[in-house]
Amino acid sequence: MVMSKFNFAVLISGSGSNLQAMIDAIDSKIIDGSICCVLSNNPDAYGLKRAKKADIPVEVINHKEFTSREEFDEAMIKRLYKYKPKLVVLSGFMRILSQVFVNQFHGRLLNIHPSLLPKYPGLNTHQRVLDSGDKYHGVTIHFVDTTLDGGPICAQSQLLVKTKSAEKLQNQIHDLEHSLYPKVIDWFSKKRLKLVEGIAYLDNKPIKI
Repeated sequence: MVMSKFNFAVLISGSGSNLQAMIDAIDSKIIDGSICCVLSNNPDAYGLKRAKKADIPVEVINHKEFTSREEFDEAMIKRLYKYKPKLVVLSGFMRILSQVFVNQFHGRLLNIHPSLLPKYPGLNTHQRVLDSGDKYHGVTIHFVDTTLDGGPICAQSQLLVKTKSAEKLQNQIHDLEHSLYPKVIDWFSKKRLKLVEGIAYLDNKPIKI
């Protein structure tokens, strides 16, 4: 994969379906940029195969080999440093990041969460939406801070809940994720999206969700 002026790193723990959506978006020019590396804390993550197939450098740092969260995060920072990413994108990365990591990439660290935050931070969001009888469900992309699934919101996309199956709902939400995340990454690449004094701006206007 040819590197462009804008490059970003992707952190994964699992299948990497959002990673694949980003790879496809780069190929179809939806994202004006390139992925400089894919880093995983899970040596068996299927997303690593997706990266290798696309000729993207991969890095594996097993969190189980470290005695503290900070030590693991320092190792990730050191590994990412050689790629000099303009942006770090969390894509199903199942580790809570320490302040050490968040501070290092402040203002250029994005995460996607399968709910309409601030509703349902954490896990099992699809079942929680069904259990609550919510009319709408969706996804949120946000800048990362040290709170769980917190940080200034960049964008949201939603759908009408028409199923009682958490699995079907999850698949529908994946479709929203695969469409929205590449668009937000491209906003950042074009300097349309910025974090200024704790507030997310798009085209120089505060984002209000």
